[in-house]
Amino acid sequence: MSGLDALPPLREVIGAQNLTARKSLGQNFLLDLNLTGRIAREAGPLAGRDVLEIGPGPGGLTRALLAEGAAHVLAIERDDRFLPALADIDAASGGRLIVEPADALAADEPALLARHGLTPPVTIVANLPYNVGTALLVKWLTEPRWPAWFSSMTLMFQREVAMRIVAGPGAEFGRLSVLAQWRTRPRILFDVNPRAFLPPPSIVSSVVRLDVIPDPAPAPVKALEAVTAAAFGQRRKMLRASLRTLGRDPLPILAACGIEPTLRAEQLPVAGFLALANAYAD
Repeated sequence: MSGLDALPPLREVIGAQNLTARKSLGQNFLLDLNLTGRIAREAGPLAGRDVLEIGPGPGGLTRALLAEGAAHVLAIERDDRFLPALADIDAASGGRLIVEPADALAADEPALLARHGLTPPVTIVANLPYNVGTALLVKWLTEPRWPAWFSSMTLMFQREVAMRIVAGPGAEFGRLSVLAQWRTRPRILFDVNPRAFLPPPSIVSSVVRLDVIPDPAPAPVKALEAVTAAAFGQRRKMLRASLRTLGRDPLPILAACGIEPTLRAEQLPVAGFLALANAYAD
């Protein structure tokens, strides 16, 4: 037995190094090897590909990504308690793990990839910390250049967030739905029982895969962010009222797009928001 297979079980690593999950950082350790392997396979094929992982912690998912043949895994981890465990994984993988001590929300991913000699597009795979998962997804979906530096994202979220990502017009449809479905094809792969984590969270999680659309319908990012924030910020109001927070009369904008001013945000499909963003920018 050698390499990754020779590493001690994750529970032993956590116990030996006295590692605990910090609630303030949204941490929950994923210990089920069958589950981490499934996530890595669903993100694949990974053989020969470079992967970005956020918040690897003690490295359960990291091991699976490397075992599936990833050329390199660039792991962004802000908690330096995990660096010794990750260093052991790096050694066992033959130097295929690159650990970047940083805050993922503030990270310049294209610059990090270039610094470590990794060529975009990469695959993003992560058991995202619950407290920053949505913010990270929005950051990636609103990249100024598109196609972006990644080709797909396989991510774990709280079940309710996952449902919003894939929702069509209706009660669960929101800003995250519009942004995700504009530039990617998102789908929920499977749910994850709380018992798969240490400590077990109080909610069910879901793994979502989002495949990049290379040539989405054109829309200015900033305008789309502004329009969706206004519309869903007062989602119970009709668009003729909620869009007034944009600072101009929304009726001519709605008329130019052929959108009924009495609709509410949750009734308007993604294409309608793209039309509004373009009209607002003009």
